[in-house]
Amino acid sequence: MRVRIKVCGITTPEAAVAASELGVDAVGFVFFAESPRHLVAERAMELVSYLSPLVTRVAVFRHPRSSEIAEVVSRLCPQVIQAEPAAEVSAAIPSHILHLPVFHDGSDLGERVAKFVAHAGNDATVVLEASGRGGRGLAPNWTRAAEMARSVRLVLAGGLTPDNVAEAIRSVRPYAVDVSSGVETKPGVKDPKLIEEFVTAVRDAQDHPAAIVETSP
Repeated sequence: MRVRIKVCGITTPEAAVAASELGVDAVGFVFFAESPRHLVAERAMELVSYLSPLVTRVAVFRHPRSSEIAEVVSRLCPQVIQAEPAAEVSAAIPSHILHLPVFHDGSDLGERVAKFVAHAGNDATVVLEASGRGGRGLAPNWTRAAEMARSVRLVLAGGLTPDNVAEAIRSVRPYAVDVSSGVETKPGVKDPKLIEEFVTAVRDAQDHPAAIVETSP
C-alpha cells in the first residue's frame, strides 16, 4: 500500500524545499492559531513559491471564522482546508476546495466516526489527532485509530517521528501520516534531515509490511 505523507506547520523555505524534493504529498500551513507554526497569508504565499506544483497545499485551522477562511482562500488558493467537522465550517469552504475534517481521540471516537460516515460515506478522508488540541506532539490511541482506519481513509497525526512512524503504519494501516513536531529541532522549525528520515521510514514501512502490531503509544 502507498502511504501518503503530509508535513504540517511549514514555516521556512528550507522545510518547503525539503518537502518538495523528498516527494511529500502535502504540506500544511497553520493560520489563526496560538502556535509557533502560525503564519499570516503573505508569508504562506512566499513559502508556496518553494513548493513543487504537485505538492498539495493544506490550510490548517482550529476553530476558524468564515471571514478567516475567506481571507486565506483568496490569497493562498489552498486545495484543502483542514479544520473541525462543524457544519458552519463546511458551509464557509468553497465547493472546489476539499474539507479535511479533524477528529480528536476519545472513548466515544467510534460513535462520532460512525455518525460522520453515515453522512459522508466510507470514502471520506479524515484526520485523527490526540484528545484536546493538536500540535503538542501527543499521539492518539493506535488501537482506536486502527478501527477507524477500517471505515474511513485515515490521516494519522500526532506524536509521529522518524523512529515510530513505521510501527504506526504497521499497527494502524492509515491512508496517510501527518507529522509536525516530530521533525523539528525546536517548536516551529522543521529540520530537512529529519523530514528525510521520516519519509525514508514511511517508504520502508510500506515496502516491507509486517503483521499489525498490537501496541498503542
